[in-house]
Amino acid sequence: MTKFCANLTMTFTEFDFLERFEKAAKNGFDAVEYMFPYDWPAEQLKDLLQQQKLKQVLFNLPVDEWASGVRGIACIPGREQEFQENVSRALGYAKVLECPRLNCLAGIPPEGADQDQVRATLVENLRFAADALAKENIILLVEALNSYDVAGFYLVGSQESVDLISEVDRPNLKFQYDIYHMQRMEGELINTLTGLMGKIGHIQLADNPGRHEPGTGEINFTNVFKAIEKAGYEGWIGCEYIPATETEAGLGWLAQYR
Repeated sequence: MTKFCANLTMTFTEFDFLERFEKAAKNGFDAVEYMFPYDWPAEQLKDLLQQQKLKQVLFNLPVDEWASGVRGIACIPGREQEFQENVSRALGYAKVLECPRLNCLAGIPPEGADQDQVRATLVENLRFAADALAKENIILLVEALNSYDVAGFYLVGSQESVDLISEVDRPNLKFQYDIYHMQRMEGELINTLTGLMGKIGHIQLADNPGRHEPGTGEINFTNVFKAIEKAGYEGWIGCEYIPATETEAGLGWLAQYR
C-alpha cells in the first residue's frame, strides 16, 4: 500500500508550524517531513511527534542562508568545514527525532567556479556525510531540482544524480526523486521511476503546472502510483506541494489511494 507523509513546510501553512503536527495527524497522516527543524529544539519536536503518534520521515541538512537564495553548500569550494559542521548538527536532530534519512541539497555553484573543483568538492562532501550517517544507520539522499524554479542548481536530472551516486560510491547514499521537479525537467516519470527504483531512497510529489496537489494538473498519479508499487517501493511519498486553496479543502485526492 502506498504510504503518504505530510510535508509540514508546504502544507497546513494556514497554521503556525508547531500546530501543523496535530493537523497532519487529524487528517489521517501517520508521518511527516519538512525542510528544516533547526529553529526549534529537537526535544520539543520529539514531544509533538509522540503526542500525535507521528513518525519523522525526512528533513534536510541545514541551509542557513535559505532566505537569501542559497540552496545548499555541498558543491561550494571553500565551505567544507561548514558543511561538516552542518552534518553534525543534522545528525544531532536526527538521533533525537529517530529520523532514518536526511536530504543534502547540492547547491548552486558560484559564478565562474572551476567545474572540476565544484564536482570534487561535492563528491568529497557527500562521502563525508554518508560515512557519518552510516554510523547511525541513516540514509543520505541527494535531490535533483528543476532549473525553472531554481536556476543554476547543480543537479537537475535523474540520470546525472544516479551517476553522482555511483561516483560517490557509498551504500547509504540514495536518490530523492521528486515527481514535480522531474516532470518539469524530463518527463518519462514511470519509466524513470521503475528503471531507477534500486537507487531511490525517497519520493516526493506535486502536480504540474502550479506545484499543487494531485489532480490539479497534467500528471496521471493513478498510473504513477501503480508503477511505484509494482516496482517494489516500500518507502514514504512526501506530499511536498502548495495547496491550491486551503490544505484540508484539497485533501480529497488522498481518499482513493488510502
